[in-house]
Amino acid sequence: MSAPQNRRSLFLGRLPLPERNFLTNALRTETVGGVLLLIAAIAALIWANAFGDSYEAVRGFHLGPASLGLNLSLEHWAANGLLAIFFFVAGIELKRELVAGELRDPKAAALPVIAALCGMAMPALVDLVVNGIGHGSLDGWAVPTATDIAFALAVLAVIGTSLPSALRAFLLTLAVVDDLFAILIIAVFFTSQINFLALGLAVVGLGVFYLLLRKGVRGWYVYVPLGVVIWALMENSGVHATIAGVAMGLMLRCAPREGETHSPGEHIEHLVRPLSAGLAVPLFALFSAGVAVSGDAVREVFTRPETLGVVLGLVVGKTLGIFGGTWLTARFTRARLNPDLKWPDLFAVATLAGIGFTVSLLIGELAFGDNPALAEEIKASVLLGSLIAAGCATILLKLRNNKYRALLAEEERDEDRDGIPDVYEEGDPAYHLRMAAMLEAKAAEHRRLAEVASGAEPGDDGPA
Repeated sequence: MSAPQNRRSLFLGRLPLPERNFLTNALRTETVGGVLLLIAAIAALIWANAFGDSYEAVRGFHLGPASLGLNLSLEHWAANGLLAIFFFVAGIELKRELVAGELRDPKAAALPVIAALCGMAMPALVDLVVNGIGHGSLDGWAVPTATDIAFALAVLAVIGTSLPSALRAFLLTLAVVDDLFAILIIAVFFTSQINFLALGLAVVGLGVFYLLLRKGVRGWYVYVPLGVVIWALMENSGVHATIAGVAMGLMLRCAPREGETHSPGEHIEHLVRPLSAGLAVPLFALFSAGVAVSGDAVREVFTRPETLGVVLGLVVGKTLGIFGGTWLTARFTRARLNPDLKWPDLFAVATLAGIGFTVSLLIGELAFGDNPALAEEIKASVLLGSLIAAGCATILLKLRNNKYRALLAEEERDEDRDGIPDVYEEGDPAYHLRMAAMLEAKAAEHRRLAEVASGAEPGDDGPA
């Protein structure tokens, strides 16, 4: 009678050990980067509100060779230059997920992919409905579609919740798919005039990059200059320059071959991720998140359709889209939820995914670049919407934190001290023999202590 139930796939179940180890290392870096991102955002707000003139002067300062079309402001360098590093890492993450991670199996990938798609479609729909009713501009429909995994992890680090690795993996997979579609949105909807010569040369450069990788050519001194040239050509082509970073990341080999501990893509990601999370994204936040905060500004966010649509898209659209898409997919497929978790846990994670910072700010700048005043208000709405989503997620996650702490402790328990959590060794006879030897040694020691205590009792009045 239970056979059909057993044939159903388990959703949010235990991760394979290699995937869990990779996830742990990746999330550790992202969490540190997220805290730096949070600090940079706060610094930007303080700087912009306390010393607004100097903030505008610094982020508007231009530098770079004008003859190459690269005389850009610091704000532009941060958005188009530094974020190319962020999207390069995103490209590697996506490639790895496709060949070795959660997305390699179409059946297993269905739930997070559908959840991510619904989690992008619903915020866009909410934004369009709000602006349609309020007769606002529809140009910002894509702003609330993105999730910022680093900022979300920073919130988890600050509130101290012990989220199980399966929920963290689901959040990371959501963010990877989210990044992919955000990239497509930027490429398709925010490319106006194209310089086909520059674009063609950028494609040629990517072809050379690919051939060098396939020939096994090594050396950062080859790829870094080539990558900079490709980026510069893409910047001049009219296509957003971050697309170059994604394309190069997707070209790396992310499946280890025989005799390799890590693939080249994983190795490069390990080297570049700290640069992305610790420098590129925080600097982007420093030059993009500085908006004037006042009672009038906050009131404007909730009364103007363009900004209200962003806030509701992040807080309501993201949550309903991810949770609804996941629940419906699980309801009408063979997927069943991990019995250690409940649907309210997924709802809390869906709420956490409403934190849309880095890519949302970038899309806001692209969508309203011809209206600087509205662009600043959109930034304020992204910050406020992310703050509300973080607050709601904090309350929901804290309600179950004791349960999460117990699940995480069980995941990390390593009684035989071999560096591998015990839950991954339950089917290994060697593990049980090691545990038996350890318990027998403990039992022998306790028998000896019992004999000593028993022998010392008769006539023993204790020390004088």
